[in-house]
Amino acid sequence: MVMLSKAVLVLNQNYEPLSVCTVKRAVVMLFLGKAEMVEKYNGYKLHSVSWVVPVPSVVRLGFYVKVPQKKILLTRKNIIKRDRHTCQYCGEVHAQMTVDHVVPKIYGGTDSWENLVCACVRCNNLKGDHTPDQAKMKLLRKPKRPNNITFIRQFVGIADNKWRRYLFLD
Repeated sequence: MVMLSKAVLVLNQNYEPLSVCTVKRAVVMLFLGKAEMVEKYNGYKLHSVSWVVPVPSVVRLGFYVKVPQKKILLTRKNIIKRDRHTCQYCGEVHAQMTVDHVVPKIYGGTDSWENLVCACVRCNNLKGDHTPDQAKMKLLRKPKRPNNITFIRQFVGIADNKWRRYLFLD
């Protein structure tokens, strides 16, 4: 039963990463002819009375799906995940993290993916209500809205190393 809930990467017909589903859902798509197996989990097979199928790790849809841009919720937790729990000013990883407005609200800064970063409590207090230039602090990375591939990589995680090439990590 645990094997049926393992994660499977779902690719569009053009090999673009679309989403992640369970092995159970992927096997149903394979059985109905809606998808083809691209990669399988090594050594694992599902058995029925008359059918044996390798457990899929990556499947590709047999038809192209036009997918609207997915909206990833702008939350404190998602900002910290996007920035890999790393302070965007000093690079600290093992500290308590907060979310900082790059351009403070008093200067017209907004609550947006492009204006919020993960910061340790120390750097957030040092910066205060100043811009990074005013506080003489540099950002390690320019903040940006995560896309679908970033979402799968950082928010869902990589369940199998075979996913890496489809998520542009090799």
